[in-house]
Amino acid sequence: MTATIRSITGGVTAPAGFQAAGLACGIKKDNTPDLALLFSDRDAAAAGVFTRNRVVAAPVVWTRKILRKEKLRAVIVNSGNANACTGRRGKDDTTAMAAETARCFNLCAQDIAVASTGVIGQPLPMEKILPAIPLVAAKLSGRGNAQAARAILTTDTFPKSKAVEIREKTGRFRIGGIAKGSGMIHPDMATMLAFFTTDAAIAPALLKKALRTAVDRSFHRITVDGDTSTNDTVLILANGASGIRIEEGELISSGFQKALNGICLELAQEIVKDGEGATKFITLRVIHGRKTQECLKIAKAIATSSLVKTALFGEDANWGRILSSAGTAGVPFRPESVDIYFGDIQIVKGGCPSGAAEEKEAARLLKKRKIQITVDLNLGTAETEVYTSDLSYDYVRINAEYRS
Repeated sequence: MTATIRSITGGVTAPAGFQAAGLACGIKKDNTPDLALLFSDRDAAAAGVFTRNRVVAAPVVWTRKILRKEKLRAVIVNSGNANACTGRRGKDDTTAMAAETARCFNLCAQDIAVASTGVIGQPLPMEKILPAIPLVAAKLSGRGNAQAARAILTTDTFPKSKAVEIREKTGRFRIGGIAKGSGMIHPDMATMLAFFTTDAAIAPALLKKALRTAVDRSFHRITVDGDTSTNDTVLILANGASGIRIEEGELISSGFQKALNGICLELAQEIVKDGEGATKFITLRVIHGRKTQECLKIAKAIATSSLVKTALFGEDANWGRILSSAGTAGVPFRPESVDIYFGDIQIVKGGCPSGAAEEKEAARLLKKRKIQITVDLNLGTAETEVYTSDLSYDYVRINAEYRS
């Protein structure tokens, strides 16, 4: 039978054997939730991808190192403080968070992943965090997804959570996920913070392969402001509690890869929609290129252009900024062959404006919340799409006041 996939509720606690919790421990000034815990009741195969920023936060260093053994039992996450650029103390604080979490379950510190997000360059308030870890552990619940999803947020305006159930020939399994991200969004391998769980059994190497494929088709395709964080982390835990095993060669037939791709893409798009100060969600397609990677370079050059993004905020169909940005990508193409569409409206034909009427129609289209822009290179058969937001006055305000 062909695997079927349906959306369900529950996020990271939808798969069997997983619990989560979140609470406020006082890291954030407004006393909103800032400490989250995700827990598996048995050993889980684990895989992750992390920031490629040369400035790397202490929890990323820790989690990347312990993932060499390819298994985890829990993830402890704080928001409001990135624990980045904090030197030896930051590393010691990360180790202490893992050790205290492990103590609550009679585990080893190396069984616990740590993630942090928030302000860079300030030490963690460990006098608040360490006493709160046993409290969040005591709150663990199969219904704790909403608490955890909210506790990992920073400037986000809403929590981001998805889950699916996959039915295939031997039974059913589930995949769940939560994510956070609103600013400093331009992943170069992963995303801001995203955590996935599944009750399928899958070998770590195969799990990592599936995660990398899904991330490449989702979080690698989004940008809000062109900045890559020091803390970007994506983790997936597979505990096998469903009794369904995914073997080599079964990623596609089992529906696992398709389901993971889908849930990653949905969460990635939610992050863009929640971009700091965003008023538009833009799908940017580059089609008929020579190679997919060349299309991607052009798409990202356009999607990260401040001039393009501010024009979209102003609902100005300024196609010249789009074509100009495409030319900065370092990819050879013929400008005189390029066509550009806003929705179904062709605003550029052969590198020249289609006319005033088309530009006026395009300007009306830009009043919508969701917009699709297509750049047709007319060179080959390759194509890709990325997702971005506009750049508004509120983006400047939010980031100007971030540490206030």
